[in-house]
Amino acid sequence: MPTYTLATPVEAELEIRKSRFLALAIPVPDRDAAMAVLQSLRAQHPTATHVCWALLAGGQSGMSDDGEPSGTAGRPILEVLRHHDLDGVLAAVVRYYGGVKLGAGGLVRAYTDAIAAALKSAERVERIAYAELTVEVDYADEPRVRRWLDQSAQDGCTLADTAYGALARLVIRLPATQRDAALAALRDATHGRAQFPQTDDDGPSD
Repeated sequence: MPTYTLATPVEAELEIRKSRFLALAIPVPDRDAAMAVLQSLRAQHPTATHVCWALLAGGQSGMSDDGEPSGTAGRPILEVLRHHDLDGVLAAVVRYYGGVKLGAGGLVRAYTDAIAAALKSAERVERIAYAELTVEVDYADEPRVRRWLDQSAQDGCTLADTAYGALARLVIRLPATQRDAALAALRDATHGRAQFPQTDDDGPSD
């Protein structure tokens, strides 16, 4: 079954019994990226009473009530994400307390409604796992690799990095499901001369 993420970040703002609830849902690749977004959010809202959140990102999911009564914020936000079949998404709600207590049931409804409002107009896109493939060829074969890359661009293949030494080294980012087919196609295009070194630093340089 396909999983979905968001095409772009979405947000909404609700006022419930004098408390302001700012809800955001943001596509993120992993937990580290989500934590960086939360840090930025807290910096933008230093006087907020709570910044509650939930993250669905494969095995890196998590949630936080951030000082609200247990189970009244993080879990309701998480359930809304699950209801939308989302993955690779951080949902956060920034609350500015307005002086009127909502009670546990009221809080659950408020956090649910806030994040649901943000996701109401959200555009979902199928989440695709990407991989990287490093290919090394002599300079005469490099145009063949680039030609294949041009032809495969519509399938989501892009050039992530290049390095030139004794051989031309190209790092290709592509959907993980196409990796084996790409290996075969590049071997074929270069009449078996392409090499595929698998190294620890097999990724784009900063």
